[in-house]
Amino acid sequence: MENTRRFCVRVAECRWILPLLFAAGLAFCVIAESGGLLNSYTRFALTTMAVNVILCASLNLVNGYLGEFSVGHAGFMALGAYASAMLTTRLFPQMPALFIPALLAGGLVAAGIGFLLALLSFKTRGDYLAIITLAFLMIVKSALENIPWVGGPRGIAGIPTLTTLPVAFVAAAATLWTIRNLIFSKFGRAVVAIREDEIAANAMGVRTREAKILAFSVSSFFGGVAGALLAHQITFINPGSFDIIKSTEILVMVYLGGIGSLAGSVLGAVIFTLLSEALREFGTWRMVILPLILVLLMLFRPRGIMGLKELPWFLPRRELATRRKKS
Repeated sequence: MENTRRFCVRVAECRWILPLLFAAGLAFCVIAESGGLLNSYTRFALTTMAVNVILCASLNLVNGYLGEFSVGHAGFMALGAYASAMLTTRLFPQMPALFIPALLAGGLVAAGIGFLLALLSFKTRGDYLAIITLAFLMIVKSALENIPWVGGPRGIAGIPTLTTLPVAFVAAAATLWTIRNLIFSKFGRAVVAIREDEIAANAMGVRTREAKILAFSVSSFFGGVAGALLAHQITFINPGSFDIIKSTEILVMVYLGGIGSLAGSVLGAVIFTLLSEALREFGTWRMVILPLILVLLMLFRPRGIMGLKELPWFLPRRELATRRKKS
């Protein structure tokens, strides 16, 4: 039994495992998309799973690593979705080559608004961020419903189907890689220090407000990218697609997988997507069961399955060596 445990630990610590998994996953996605290996429903579900990984990892940066509580992530999704959809349907139609710039544009619009929101909201502390982000979500939804140029309450239809399974997989992997490098950088140490004790971090010279604003902006950027991917997957969006229910779903994913953990973000997104698809036959009761899961998590396991834990694959070599010495 001890030999088996040591073998599993050595396999987990191999640095080539993660690149190998990425290459195998990408090859599978390409074959599944082009070779008809999977039916359209399965491909759609797997694409949704990849988009959920982006949403979960990006919100985890604020709610997990930074230690704040944001409930308006769907608002940044809406900004990214509408910005990219306007580019590919209104301004530059019939130009699929602009899809990647449209994704980045959606992320930048969300990041810009997130930066402005962070400038205002991080003057306060505690639970006020949850109230501010909730109000922000309502403002975005109401504004989109009252702007005729973006379709008003009818939304935008006829969005080209550009989000394929390989595209979503690569976007999810790029998101995890970027956030992982950010977390284990000097900036990431400052973010974690703020979560543990903001007053102590400030006393040690950490620019807490700047770190908060940057973390929130990065989280908003990837939320916008996820919204852009979703818009070009379902080909139709309206303001009702990005309401408080959508934000609740993202929160369930984050706290199900585990706060402060990229592996937990992946796990939470996978479990939630599978559970959500399995509960579709329950109709409107699905919207009762999923929030109930969040309530139960907060009562019995507030940090989630992988809360504040990380797989060795996501750790830099220097961090892995430090943890070995401590153990």
